Amino acid sequence: MNKTLIGGIVGGLVVFIWGAISHMVLPIGTAGIQSLPNEDAVIGAMRSSIAQPGMYMFPWLDMKGHPSEADQKAWEERLRTGPTGILVYDADGSEPLSARQLVTELVSNILGALVAGCFLSKIGGAYWRRVGTVATLGLFAWISIEISYWNWYGFPAAYTMAQAVDQVVGWGLAGLVIAKFVKAPAV
Repeated sequence: MNKTLIGGIVGGLVVFIWGAISHMVLPIGTAGIQSLPNEDAVIGAMRSSIAQPGMYMFPWLDMKGHPSEADQKAWEERLRTGPTGILVYDADGSEPLSARQLVTELVSNILGALVAGCFLSKIGGAYWRRVGTVATLGLFAWISIEISYWNWYGFPAAYTMAQAVDQVVGWGLAGLVIAKFVKAPAV
């Protein structure tokens, strides 16, 4: 268990460092993301219209309230004709690269690497097979999350494909380290 813990911590650090490189040096972190046209005017409209921080979808239909058939048809028409979108909003703003954000990212990377290390401690195979297994966990995460975001919420294809590179490469690099610490179980 001790080597799994060390492998998880070091593997999480590798993913964290890769994330910094992929988002701050390489164009992976901004692929498919554009600046907001007429930003000042749009932000002014948001400030006067949206009071609470949150995640907003538009057009919206409250499915919990059992909408009438007329409300559902009106929503479907608004959805067809657009615009549609998702907005994550906080009127108060936030600090760029805050200590809280960086620590949360690092802890989540270490927790993910610990899961990968626990998984490797249960399976056999040569070193490169175990490295490939961790990279495949990155592919699994990408398929199960990012493809859904692309499909249902219209995330840009360039963003979605960049996330594939980010996840598979990041977890492949972590796999190089985790598989060194976490040996295959004895048969």
